[in-house]
Amino acid sequence: MRIDGGLVRRMARLAALDLAEEEAGRLAEELRRVLDHFEVIRSVPDDLLPPLSDAPAAPLRDDVPSAEAGERPFAVANAPEMARGHFVAPRVVSRNG
Repeated sequence: MRIDGGLVRRMARLAALDLAEEEAGRLAEELRRVLDHFEVIRSVPDDLLPPLSDAPAAPLRDDVPSAEAGERPFAVANAPEMARGHFVAPRVVSRNG
């Protein structure tokens, strides 16, 4: 994957970030360096790595419903606003700009 200022600007737009042109170029260079480090790590043969210790499996609880019929869950009971079974929240990201 080629990382350049255009790709960084596109990602910034999708994340609703406002980047100056020089910031996009600097971030593109930093991302290229990070990916270069991952490529070096990927090139290490597996047989040179120490074996992973098997961690004990975490015990899982039974999946049992805890709310009685008609009882509202804590999150729903404390939500500031609900509409048709969904939480209502203000829009914080717009597709404009």
